[in-house]
Amino acid sequence: MSGADVIVGMSGGVDSSVAALLLRESGERIAGLFMDNWADDGSGECRADDDRRDAVAVCGLLGIPLHVRDFSREYRDGVFSHFVAEYAAGRTPNPDVLCNREIKFRHFLDAARALGALSIATGHYARTRRDAEGRWELLRAADAGKDQSYFLHQLGQEALGATRFPLGGLRKDRVRELAAGAGLPTAGKRDSTGICFIGERDFRGFLGRYLPARPGEIRTPDGRVVGEHPGVFFFTLGQRGGLGIGGRSGEGQAPWYVVAKDVTRNVLTVDQGVDSPYLMSRLLRTGPAHWIAGAPPSGDFCCTAQHRYRHPEEACDVTGQDDGGLLVRFARAQRAATPGQSLVLYDREACLGGAVIEATDAPLEGLAA
Repeated sequence: MSGADVIVGMSGGVDSSVAALLLRESGERIAGLFMDNWADDGSGECRADDDRRDAVAVCGLLGIPLHVRDFSREYRDGVFSHFVAEYAAGRTPNPDVLCNREIKFRHFLDAARALGALSIATGHYARTRRDAEGRWELLRAADAGKDQSYFLHQLGQEALGATRFPLGGLRKDRVRELAAGAGLPTAGKRDSTGICFIGERDFRGFLGRYLPARPGEIRTPDGRVVGEHPGVFFFTLGQRGGLGIGGRSGEGQAPWYVVAKDVTRNVLTVDQGVDSPYLMSRLLRTGPAHWIAGAPPSGDFCCTAQHRYRHPEEACDVTGQDDGGLLVRFARAQRAATPGQSLVLYDREACLGGAVIEATDAPLEGLAA
């Protein structure tokens, strides 16, 4: 037993450090917990040891105990295997969403409860509140530029009721100010990037360790061969870089973008122009949706939605399907809505839930309007 009421997920970064600082200063009985989630596969620099040292240093300065748990098997089975399978199917997954649901708000929560804690806390930029019926709501953070509710949309009532988000009302620059003022060694540490818990990697080299990629043709929508790709798995819709096409006689100077992937035929389709009509869609079909309230709004409804993190919200109409999926029609055409990515729904500042995109009505997708 930890003797703490709240266990803070300590990542070794500035956000979790300040989350712990704020809770300690409010008089909470807290402890930290560092998660080992990725068994090094030799594919690149592993920052886990540095992150653990930073977590130890912060907890030592704050005078709170730090627990360590190894969730690498759970991560590989529950998150990474899905990540690889999605790429193998020609989709573009978002591992951060599944990582939050399976690791940070499931196994971490279970470990905290086993230590006797009543709740957990993380450095996510999001907020919660209870509605008039007593149900928990997930709200956008005060700092719109750092809001992470998109990645948390798979959480349910139990997880939200047991979680604190101390940074939800703060801006990132204020978080760094608080860290510096308290002398925390993570005050100037850069934010983590890359794949959830794996970090920055040469993406092609890393994914190529798990998926046998084959070179194939790059074609235009009308079938003309304009280049060769190293493997369709390495590209996503709307991508510009890494195509190696360059200027072509008679094609004009507009840059090329990926507009379709065909894993079966091993063909990558490209078109010129950032707003190519082959990238635009207004209608999406999703897999089964998750609802934060536990159930969807009644009947068809209107809301706003994001089909990628940091993509602007857009008004849409939502129709539930018999299989639990959604048919979503946007008020305006959306660029590069991508199968495998999460479509997240909002009612003003409240996140309603979301689902994984299965298909769109982009010209090469074929979903009927």
